[in-house]
Amino acid sequence: MEDYLRKLVKMQKAGEAVGIYSACTGNEIVLEACMQHAKETNTVLLIESTANQVDQYGGYTGMKPVDFVNMCKKISKRVGLPMERIILGGDHLGPLTFAHYEEEKAMEESSELIRQYVMAGFTKIHIDTSMKVASDDPDERLSDETIARRGAMLAKAAEDAYEELKKQKPDAPHPVYVVGSEVPIPGGSQDEVDTGVQVTKVSDFRAAVKAFQDAYEALGLKDAWKYVIAVVVQPGVEEKDTGCTEYVRENAADLMKSIKDYPDLIFEGHSTDYQTKYKLRELVEDGVGILKVGPGLTQAFREGLFALAYAEKEAFKNHPEKQSYFMETLDNAMQENPGYYKKHYYGSAAQIAYKRKYSFSDRCRYYYNLPEVDAAMEKLFDNFKEGVPLGLLDQFMPIQYTKVRIGMLENDPKTLVMDRVCNCIDEYLYGTKQEKIG
Repeated sequence: MEDYLRKLVKMQKAGEAVGIYSACTGNEIVLEACMQHAKETNTVLLIESTANQVDQYGGYTGMKPVDFVNMCKKISKRVGLPMERIILGGDHLGPLTFAHYEEEKAMEESSELIRQYVMAGFTKIHIDTSMKVASDDPDERLSDETIARRGAMLAKAAEDAYEELKKQKPDAPHPVYVVGSEVPIPGGSQDEVDTGVQVTKVSDFRAAVKAFQDAYEALGLKDAWKYVIAVVVQPGVEEKDTGCTEYVRENAADLMKSIKDYPDLIFEGHSTDYQTKYKLRELVEDGVGILKVGPGLTQAFREGLFALAYAEKEAFKNHPEKQSYFMETLDNAMQENPGYYKKHYYGSAAQIAYKRKYSFSDRCRYYYNLPEVDAAMEKLFDNFKEGVPLGLLDQFMPIQYTKVRIGMLENDPKTLVMDRVCNCIDEYLYGTKQEKIG
């Protein structure tokens, strides 16, 4: 397999404004849309699962790392996109879901998490040890040295797993690593009041890189450091309930200039959801070579499903018994199990009801795999198995309507929803120019 990510680093360092978007989702239909679009645009696809989605216990998706890989293989075969053109990554791998343990236990669990990811064939490993564990002082900031020491321990676990993997698959590519202590919280901001986003200070970025490099060397991982390709920093962006904090390149100018002093490193940007395609291109031009997107993709998926649901209400107005009631089923499921959104949505009962449907934080994504929600989705698709009436398609999905009219797109409900996801992907392809990588 070609080492597309290291090639990306070389191109960035040669002055080419090229990047890649990272699809951070476990939604099977969304992943199929990503693969289908990668095939159609002849681009390399980076897919990442997050530690809370997929872990050694199944995560909230019910999948272990090997299960996630097998799902991707199944979809790629169905789509016809070779796995050789898909990069699989692990996002926020560390004590994210084990932070309630003391350090020794938290790191033991995190090491096993990393081991399973590497053994399953993930080749991009984001090591995130920025969160406190139970034995840390809750009133003191974690030092760079502590974060880096723990990060190096997990890098050692990854290196050991890779050596184990090579015994089974001698041609297995060496994983590349992403480090960084200024990591936006997975899932976006949880604050009721928007206090703004602080751009990483250049001094903090340099100190973090040095701390990680020193920690790697202290554990005898000098060779492994050669595979560190990116550092996560905060360039001033964040996805949140109301949309996003938009990138202002002038605010990050000093930070972006500083990456030029590191010939083998680029920046990785998290929470780039809902940035305009022009801002995405600015981020890539300024040195952020990897752009993470998660809720932005599933929000587009949700919009496609809701568009069909509204069309269904019109098409079956005189036959309510035939309707799927997809939106109502989803909302009921969310209210019955509010754990996935209650820390993200604030306000009156009416405001929270609105946010359950339309918040840009898109906490809906945690509920699609519930049996009743999945069944309602399948009924919605089945109700339009002969296609969506063009008048309703024009009303609720105008972009897809035009594509259907000119023969670019099949008038099939699942295909229409997937194409809505592709509208989001196109924003990232404009920003990254990633067709140049492969």
